Amino acid sequence: MMQKFVIVMALIATITACKKNEATNSGLDARAIPLSDSSLMDLSYGADKQQRMDLYLPANRTKNTPLIILIHGGGWSTGDKRDFSFYITELQRRLPGYALANLNYRLVKGNLNKFPAQENDVLSAVTFLQRQSESFVFSPSQMIYIGSSAGAHLALLQGYKHADVVRPKGIISFFGPVDMTALYARAVHSSLSYVLEAVTGYTPQENLSAYHDSSPIFFTTAESSPTLIFHGGRDNLVPVEQAESLHARLDSLHVINQLVVYPDEGHGWTGDNLTDSFNKIQDFIQKL
Repeated sequence: MMQKFVIVMALIATITACKKNEATNSGLDARAIPLSDSSLMDLSYGADKQQRMDLYLPANRTKNTPLIILIHGGGWSTGDKRDFSFYITELQRRLPGYALANLNYRLVKGNLNKFPAQENDVLSAVTFLQRQSESFVFSPSQMIYIGSSAGAHLALLQGYKHADVVRPKGIISFFGPVDMTALYARAVHSSLSYVLEAVTGYTPQENLSAYHDSSPIFFTTAESSPTLIFHGGRDNLVPVEQAESLHARLDSLHVINQLVVYPDEGHGWTGDNLTDSFNKIQDFIQKL
Protein backbone atom coordinates (compact mmCIF):
# COMPACT_ATOMS: atom_id res chain seq x y z
CA MET A 1 0.00 0.00 0.00
CA MET A 2 2.78 2.41 0.91
CA GLN A 3 4.55 1.60 -2.36
CA LYS A 4 1.42 2.50 -4.36
CA PHE A 5 1.09 5.80 -2.47
CA VAL A 6 4.70 6.71 -3.24
CA ILE A 7 4.18 5.89 -6.94
CA VAL A 8 0.99 8.03 -7.12
CA MET A 9 2.71 11.00 -5.44
CA ALA A 10 5.64 10.69 -7.81
CA LEU A 11 3.29 10.76 -10.78
CA ILE A 12 1.52 13.87 -9.45
CA ALA A 13 4.84 15.63 -8.94
CA THR A 14 5.95 14.70 -12.44
CA ILE A 15 2.70 15.92 -14.02
CA THR A 16 2.81 19.18 -12.03
CA ALA A 17 6.40 19.82 -13.07
CA CYS A 18 5.56 19.14 -16.70
CA LYS A 19 2.61 21.51 -16.62
CA LYS A 20 4.72 24.22 -14.99
CA ASN A 21 7.43 23.80 -17.61
CA GLU A 22 4.83 23.78 -20.35
CA ALA A 23 3.29 27.03 -19.07
CA THR A 24 6.69 28.67 -18.76
CA ASN A 25 7.81 27.54 -22.19
CA SER A 26 4.59 28.79 -23.78
CA GLY A 27 4.84 32.21 -22.09
CA LEU A 28 2.05 31.51 -19.60
CA ASP A 29 4.08 31.98 -16.43
CA ALA A 30 1.77 33.65 -13.91
CA ARG A 31 4.26 36.45 -13.45
CA ALA A 32 4.14 37.18 -17.18
CA ILE A 33 0.36 37.28 -17.61
CA PRO A 34 -0.52 40.77 -18.96
CA LEU A 35 -2.33 43.04 -16.51
CA SER A 36 -5.83 44.21 -17.36
CA ASP A 37 -6.94 47.83 -17.28
CA SER A 38 -8.32 49.11 -14.00
CA SER A 39 -10.00 52.26 -12.65
CA LEU A 40 -9.74 52.96 -8.93
CA MET A 41 -12.11 55.77 -7.96
CA ASP A 42 -11.85 58.00 -4.88
CA LEU A 43 -8.65 56.35 -3.73
CA SER A 44 -7.56 57.85 -0.40
CA TYR A 45 -4.10 59.36 0.01
CA GLY A 46 -4.85 61.16 3.31
CA ALA A 47 -7.26 61.36 6.24
CA ASP A 48 -9.38 64.24 4.92
CA LYS A 49 -12.32 63.33 2.69
CA GLN A 50 -11.03 65.77 0.06
CA GLN A 51 -7.70 63.94 -0.15
CA ARG A 52 -8.86 61.56 -2.84
CA MET A 53 -7.80 60.62 -6.35
CA ASP A 54 -9.02 58.58 -9.29
CA LEU A 55 -6.38 56.24 -10.69
CA TYR A 56 -6.65 54.87 -14.23
CA LEU A 57 -4.30 51.98 -14.97
CA PRO A 58 -3.86 50.76 -18.57
CA ALA A 59 -3.77 47.15 -19.68
CA ASN A 60 -0.37 45.52 -20.23
CA ARG A 61 1.35 48.03 -17.97
CA THR A 62 4.79 47.39 -16.56
CA LYS A 63 7.12 48.92 -13.99
CA ASN A 64 8.22 51.30 -16.78
CA THR A 65 4.72 52.65 -17.51
CA PRO A 66 4.68 56.48 -17.16
CA LEU A 67 2.13 58.22 -14.93
CA ILE A 68 0.35 61.48 -15.75
CA ILE A 69 -0.94 63.39 -12.70
CA LEU A 70 -3.76 65.89 -13.27
CA ILE A 71 -4.60 68.76 -10.90
CA HIS A 72 -7.83 70.74 -11.33
CA GLY A 73 -8.23 74.49 -10.98
CA GLY A 74 -10.74 76.68 -9.22
CA GLY A 75 -8.90 79.41 -7.35
CA TRP A 76 -7.71 76.93 -4.67
CA SER A 77 -11.22 77.16 -3.16
CA THR A 78 -13.53 75.49 -5.69
CA GLY A 79 -13.38 72.83 -8.40
CA ASP A 80 -13.23 69.06 -8.46
CA LYS A 81 -11.36 66.28 -10.25
CA ARG A 82 -14.54 65.70 -12.27
CA ASP A 83 -13.74 68.95 -14.07
CA PHE A 84 -11.00 67.03 -15.87
CA SER A 85 -13.28 64.32 -17.29
CA PHE A 86 -12.64 65.47 -20.86
CA TYR A 87 -8.90 65.59 -20.26
CA ILE A 88 -8.94 62.00 -18.96
CA THR A 89 -10.87 60.75 -21.99
CA GLU A 90 -8.64 62.64 -24.41
CA LEU A 91 -5.39 61.50 -22.80
CA GLN A 92 -6.55 57.87 -22.70
CA ARG A 93 -7.35 58.08 -26.40
CA ARG A 94 -4.09 59.74 -27.38
CA LEU A 95 -1.72 58.03 -24.90
CA PRO A 96 -3.32 54.65 -24.18
CA GLY A 97 -0.22 53.17 -22.56
CA TYR A 98 -0.02 55.81 -19.81
CA ALA A 99 -1.41 55.56 -16.28
CA LEU A 100 -3.40 58.59 -15.08
CA ALA A 101 -4.03 59.98 -11.61
CA ASN A 102 -6.67 62.71 -11.19
CA LEU A 103 -6.39 64.55 -7.86
CA ASN A 104 -8.66 66.31 -5.46
CA TYR A 105 -7.13 68.35 -2.64
CA ARG A 106 -8.29 70.35 0.34
CA LEU A 107 -10.02 73.56 -0.69
CA VAL A 108 -9.85 76.87 1.14
CA LYS A 109 -13.05 77.42 3.13
CA GLY A 110 -13.02 80.50 5.34
CA ASN A 111 -10.16 80.03 7.79
CA LEU A 112 -9.74 76.36 6.92
CA ASN A 113 -7.13 74.90 4.59
CA LYS A 114 -5.18 78.05 3.85
CA PHE A 115 -2.02 77.74 1.82
CA PRO A 116 0.19 75.67 1.89
CA ALA A 117 -2.50 73.00 2.52
CA GLN A 118 -2.97 72.50 -1.22
CA GLU A 119 0.77 72.31 -1.86
CA ASN A 120 1.12 69.77 0.94
CA ASP A 121 -1.74 67.69 -0.46
CA VAL A 122 -0.18 67.43 -3.89
CA LEU A 123 3.11 66.49 -2.26
CA SER A 124 1.32 63.81 -0.21
CA ALA A 125 -0.43 62.46 -3.31
CA VAL A 126 2.81 62.26 -5.29
CA THR A 127 4.56 60.56 -2.36
CA PHE A 128 1.68 58.09 -2.02
CA LEU A 129 1.83 57.23 -5.72
CA GLN A 130 5.59 56.87 -5.58
CA ARG A 131 5.39 54.46 -2.64
CA GLN A 132 2.55 52.43 -4.16
CA SER A 133 4.01 52.27 -7.68
CA GLU A 134 5.10 48.65 -7.31
CA SER A 135 1.63 47.56 -6.16
CA PHE A 136 -0.20 49.46 -8.89
CA VAL A 137 2.54 48.70 -11.44
CA PHE A 138 3.84 51.91 -13.01
CA SER A 139 7.11 53.81 -12.92
CA PRO A 140 7.80 55.85 -9.76
CA SER A 141 10.26 58.03 -11.66
CA GLN A 142 8.38 58.76 -14.90
CA MET A 143 5.72 61.20 -13.78
CA ILE A 144 4.24 64.07 -15.79
CA TYR A 145 2.16 66.84 -14.17
CA ILE A 146 -0.74 68.64 -15.88
CA GLY A 147 -2.75 71.41 -14.24
CA SER A 148 -5.07 74.25 -15.14
CA SER A 149 -5.18 77.65 -13.42
CA ALA A 150 -4.71 77.04 -9.66
CA GLY A 151 -4.00 73.40 -10.52
CA ALA A 152 -1.27 74.48 -12.92
CA HIS A 153 0.21 76.62 -10.16
CA LEU A 154 0.27 73.53 -7.91
CA ALA A 155 1.73 71.36 -10.68
CA LEU A 156 4.55 73.84 -11.31
CA LEU A 157 5.19 74.32 -7.61
CA GLN A 158 5.36 70.57 -7.04
CA GLY A 159 7.59 70.01 -10.04
CA TYR A 160 10.10 72.77 -9.25
CA LYS A 161 10.02 73.12 -5.45
CA HIS A 162 9.78 69.43 -4.60
CA ALA A 163 12.01 68.01 -7.31
CA ASP A 164 13.96 66.27 -4.55
CA VAL A 165 10.94 63.98 -4.02
CA VAL A 166 10.18 63.34 -7.70
CA ARG A 167 11.70 65.20 -10.61
CA PRO A 168 8.90 64.93 -13.17
CA LYS A 169 9.69 64.10 -16.76
CA GLY A 170 7.63 67.12 -17.77
CA ILE A 171 5.15 69.74 -16.54
CA ILE A 172 2.21 71.16 -18.51
CA SER A 173 0.59 74.39 -17.36
CA PHE A 174 -2.71 75.79 -18.58
CA PHE A 175 -2.70 79.49 -17.58
CA GLY A 176 -1.18 78.91 -14.16
CA PRO A 177 0.08 81.67 -11.81
CA VAL A 178 3.84 81.57 -11.32
CA ASP A 179 4.71 84.75 -9.36
CA MET A 180 2.15 85.38 -6.62
CA THR A 181 3.59 88.76 -5.60
CA ALA A 182 3.50 90.10 -9.15
CA LEU A 183 0.03 88.65 -9.60
CA TYR A 184 -1.20 90.43 -6.48
CA ALA A 185 0.34 93.73 -7.60
CA ARG A 186 -1.37 93.42 -10.99
CA ALA A 187 -4.70 92.50 -9.38
CA VAL A 188 -4.68 94.86 -6.39
CA HIS A 189 -8.18 95.96 -5.37
CA SER A 190 -9.68 93.40 -7.75
CA SER A 191 -11.48 90.15 -6.93
CA LEU A 192 -8.26 88.21 -7.54
CA SER A 193 -6.35 90.14 -4.87
CA TYR A 194 -9.04 89.15 -2.37
CA VAL A 195 -8.73 85.53 -3.51
CA LEU A 196 -4.96 85.62 -2.91
CA GLU A 197 -5.46 87.16 0.52
CA ALA A 198 -8.05 84.52 1.37
CA VAL A 199 -5.76 81.68 0.22
CA THR A 200 -2.58 82.87 1.95
CA GLY A 201 -4.17 84.71 4.85
CA TYR A 202 -2.10 87.82 4.13
CA THR A 203 -1.27 90.61 1.75
CA PRO A 204 2.31 90.62 0.42
CA GLN A 205 3.03 93.59 2.69
CA GLU A 206 1.98 91.55 5.71
CA ASN A 207 3.82 88.35 4.80
CA LEU A 208 6.03 88.50 1.72
CA SER A 209 7.54 85.08 2.39
CA ALA A 210 4.11 83.43 2.07
CA TYR A 211 3.88 84.80 -1.48
CA HIS A 212 7.48 83.99 -2.33
CA ASP A 213 7.27 80.44 -0.98
CA SER A 214 4.17 79.74 -3.07
CA SER A 215 5.59 81.14 -6.33
CA PRO A 216 6.87 78.40 -8.69
CA ILE A 217 9.15 80.75 -10.61
CA PHE A 218 11.45 81.21 -7.58
CA PHE A 219 12.18 77.48 -7.41
CA THR A 220 13.31 76.99 -11.00
CA THR A 221 16.88 75.79 -11.56
CA ALA A 222 18.99 74.64 -14.48
CA GLU A 223 17.84 71.10 -13.64
CA SER A 224 14.12 71.92 -13.75
CA SER A 225 11.86 69.68 -15.78
CA PRO A 226 10.86 70.44 -19.38
CA THR A 227 7.76 72.63 -19.29
CA LEU A 228 4.93 73.29 -21.74
CA ILE A 229 3.03 76.53 -21.02
CA PHE A 230 -0.38 77.45 -22.47
CA HIS A 231 -1.96 80.86 -21.99
CA GLY A 232 -4.64 83.10 -23.44
CA GLY A 233 -3.56 86.51 -24.69
CA ARG A 234 -6.73 88.08 -23.28
CA ASP A 235 -6.66 86.39 -19.90
CA ASN A 236 -8.00 88.99 -17.46
CA LEU A 237 -7.62 86.74 -14.42
CA VAL A 238 -4.05 85.47 -14.73
CA PRO A 239 -2.33 87.87 -17.17
CA VAL A 240 -0.20 86.43 -19.95
CA GLU A 241 2.82 88.19 -18.42
CA GLN A 242 2.89 85.40 -15.84
CA ALA A 243 3.50 82.83 -18.57
CA GLU A 244 5.96 85.07 -20.36
CA SER A 245 8.01 85.59 -17.20
CA LEU A 246 8.25 81.83 -16.61
CA HIS A 247 9.22 81.26 -20.24
CA ALA A 248 11.97 83.89 -19.98
CA ARG A 249 13.22 82.47 -16.69
CA LEU A 250 13.41 78.92 -18.05
CA ASP A 251 15.15 80.17 -21.21
CA SER A 252 17.75 81.94 -19.08
CA LEU A 253 18.41 78.65 -17.28
CA HIS A 254 18.52 76.73 -20.57
CA VAL A 255 15.60 74.55 -19.48
CA ILE A 256 13.60 72.99 -22.30
CA ASN A 257 10.28 74.80 -22.48
CA GLN A 258 7.61 75.98 -24.91
CA LEU A 259 5.19 78.87 -24.54
CA VAL A 260 1.97 78.69 -26.57
CA VAL A 261 -0.19 81.82 -26.49
CA TYR A 262 -3.62 81.95 -28.12
CA PRO A 263 -3.96 85.72 -28.70
CA ASP A 264 -7.76 85.92 -28.65
CA GLU A 265 -8.40 83.50 -25.78
CA GLY A 266 -9.07 84.30 -22.14
CA HIS A 267 -8.83 82.14 -19.03
CA GLY A 268 -9.57 78.86 -20.80
CA TRP A 269 -10.73 77.81 -24.25
CA THR A 270 -12.52 75.12 -26.22
CA GLY A 271 -12.89 74.08 -29.85
CA ASP A 272 -10.03 74.12 -32.31
CA ASN A 273 -7.59 75.76 -29.91
CA LEU A 274 -8.18 73.09 -27.28
CA THR A 275 -7.64 70.43 -29.94
CA ASP A 276 -4.41 72.21 -30.86
CA SER A 277 -3.40 72.22 -27.19
CA PHE A 278 -3.84 68.46 -26.96
CA ASN A 279 -1.93 67.96 -30.20
CA LYS A 280 0.94 69.86 -28.63
CA ILE A 281 0.61 67.97 -25.33
CA GLN A 282 0.78 64.64 -27.15
CA ASP A 283 3.85 65.73 -29.11
CA PHE A 284 5.51 67.15 -25.98
CA ILE A 285 4.97 64.02 -23.90
CA GLN A 286 6.01 61.61 -26.62
CA LYS A 287 9.33 63.45 -26.96
CA LEU A 288 10.18 63.36 -23.24
